[in-house]
Amino acid sequence: MAVIYYIPRPSFLIVFLLFYLTTIFTPSNATTLPRLTPPPSDTRGSFFGRLLSFPSIRSSRKSTKNLNRWLENHPKLVNNLRAYENQVVIRFNLSTGQHEAALRKAIDQMLLDVWDFTANYTDIRLEGRRIRPLLGILPPSLQDNHSILIPDLARVVADTYPSNAPPDPAIHSLSNARGITPAHDIPSPKRQGVDDVFFHDYQPLSVISTWMRLLDSMFRGRGLVRMINIGKSYEGRDIPALKVGMRPNDVTDGPHERRDTILITGGIHAREWISTSSVNYVAWSFIRSIDNDPMVTKILQHFDLIFIPVLNPDGYEYTWEVDRLWRKSRQRTKMQYCPGFDLDHAFGFQWDTTEHQTEPCSESYGGDEPFQAIEAARLADWAKNEIKNGTNFVGYLDLHSYSQQVLFPYAYSCNAQPPNMENLEEVAMNLAKHMRLSNGEVYTVASACEGAVSGISGMHKTRIEAGGGSVIDYIFHEFGARYSYQIKLRDTGSYGFLLPSDGIIPTGEEVFQAMKYFGDYLLGNNGREGAQNGVIIEDDAEQATDKNDETEENMELRKRRRRRRS
Repeated sequence: MAVIYYIPRPSFLIVFLLFYLTTIFTPSNATTLPRLTPPPSDTRGSFFGRLLSFPSIRSSRKSTKNLNRWLENHPKLVNNLRAYENQVVIRFNLSTGQHEAALRKAIDQMLLDVWDFTANYTDIRLEGRRIRPLLGILPPSLQDNHSILIPDLARVVADTYPSNAPPDPAIHSLSNARGITPAHDIPSPKRQGVDDVFFHDYQPLSVISTWMRLLDSMFRGRGLVRMINIGKSYEGRDIPALKVGMRPNDVTDGPHERRDTILITGGIHAREWISTSSVNYVAWSFIRSIDNDPMVTKILQHFDLIFIPVLNPDGYEYTWEVDRLWRKSRQRTKMQYCPGFDLDHAFGFQWDTTEHQTEPCSESYGGDEPFQAIEAARLADWAKNEIKNGTNFVGYLDLHSYSQQVLFPYAYSCNAQPPNMENLEEVAMNLAKHMRLSNGEVYTVASACEGAVSGISGMHKTRIEAGGGSVIDYIFHEFGARYSYQIKLRDTGSYGFLLPSDGIIPTGEEVFQAMKYFGDYLLGNNGREGAQNGVIIEDDAEQATDKNDETEENMELRKRRRRRRS
């Protein structure tokens, strides 16, 4: 007897899939930690002491019951939390070129972890006992010009891990029926709804991979989703991706098919978990909206969207198992005790050894030569092969955190301008506008070279990080993706890289709205058709505000163009 398979609509199937996917198995080896209450005003004892004190932990009985087992299974991470106990994040407000130069010298001298830098401030993570030595080598005018952004880093780190949950065997039948071995460390999210349940918590690498395989299994038959592999990391992990797009039933991937493609990457820097979650959220949003959003349907009919949520899987896994704030890859370097490459300084375009960081212990060390980092080489090789097989890269979004910025090429120098500079800047401002209209969060726009320096307008700019070797420059120049952007997601410093999990969905929604505008623009509609199809819904007051914003944006564009011409 013939068996007829019914494939339900994506919206229903995704709800079913994600509900069960994220309600299984108490983690036997997952990195989880009970939620913590704010520290009391008298702050008795150390953070680690409070962590081990059951009365001070606001958790369910099941979370408390599992605490001892969690501590036994993760001794490395517990030791790491102990190391964070005396660390803080400081913001220095910069007002002069002398301040910038002095801070840059201190950063190099003390090998400090720079979290963020703009024209007005620089955020630095360091141990409390190093604050006095740092201030001692800074000019007196800068010593008092700082504030503590995160005074209890260990507490904020601990709160980013999901909570334990009781097992639920329901996913066994779903996964086994499709020949997929389910991960045994999928944490359960807070039960606030079903439709977006997967995104109520950050997810470890094994969960992300299982989720991607299930999407591939369920939607490949519709010609909508296909899971692909970019290559192997330094430690041998797959770098998975989802290719999402709609094709006629009689058309399959092949060397003779030319297909315009938009590439979206996250997780280049391991500790930036919100970038990984946002890539996954946007992929899921396009899949679930295929039957009810005409703009999404049109974009997927004309473009392939390739989502790479974790380009740095070794580093990402390390943030879950050992060091939550690890930034680089895990590849060995010329210095045995300082592993890892900064992947965003590892690509081959405009590599300049005189400008690159040559100290392997530095957080921005990209190697001694281009593509020395394995993961950067894998992405480049994969993209070259895709182009040979007919892929035409038309757009690229590289998601990072934090500071809420949209950055466009070039990163390597502020003295060089891409040929389509004005269009790049205009689209960047509209990406920022659509993100703001989603939830009210303001994203600023700048050239990516300004993201590698800290400087005051009209003054000499002191380089905080190397500018060459950036992935957005490389894909823009080498592969012809004429609209290439780095988007730094939430927030602006309150949590930095440790954005709480309740920010996952609103941040993902901001990127999704920006992506719909981006796709509509690349279709030749300049974003207008998306607005007509309800991508942005505004009342009369919002429309008036939007017109004013557009006027301000146009004025700012004209000012920048006049400055460049002069």
